Amino acid sequence: SILQADGGKDVAVELYSMTKSFSMAGWRVAFMLGNSEVIAALAKIKSYLDYGTFQPIQIAATVTINEASDHPKEVNKIYQSRRDALCDGLNRIGWSMEPPKGTMFAWAPIPEPYKHMGSIEFASWLVKEAKVATSPGVGFGPGGEGYVRFALIENEQRTSQAIRHIKNTLTDL
Repeated sequence: SILQADGGKDVAVELYSMTKSFSMAGWRVAFMLGNSEVIAALAKIKSYLDYGTFQPIQIAATVTINEASDHPKEVNKIYQSRRDALCDGLNRIGWSMEPPKGTMFAWAPIPEPYKHMGSIEFASWLVKEAKVATSPGVGFGPGGEGYVRFALIENEQRTSQAIRHIKNTLTDL
């Protein structure tokens, strides 16, 4: 965290969303730490944009922070296991990729024999032929071309099934 650096709390702010770490997707709950003047200015801007979060959701988020502080560690373990199942499986069938260090997404370079397709065509082909959905990298900007993004949202058994489908489809690996 930038707030751990000397003087960080004086010059920076950090926004922390409850979405992934506390499994509260869709709740739109977050908090901010750091420079109080910057936080006050951002709070003022936010007050012009909406009326705030429904109070029971705020209470649930507060209870979660106070009573379930270990939950993010459990979520991390789940995502690490899913990441390992995906990355190890793809590497085992010849689709080389580096495991991500801290995200719920894994970016895989399009295998060389299929690179000419580009990320949009390759992702479309993969979902049609292997029945495995990925996001074309170019959808995240020009630097994403040549990659597809996997979301680590399925359990290890479903991921193993996806790996088998990919192996049967990518016959040029």
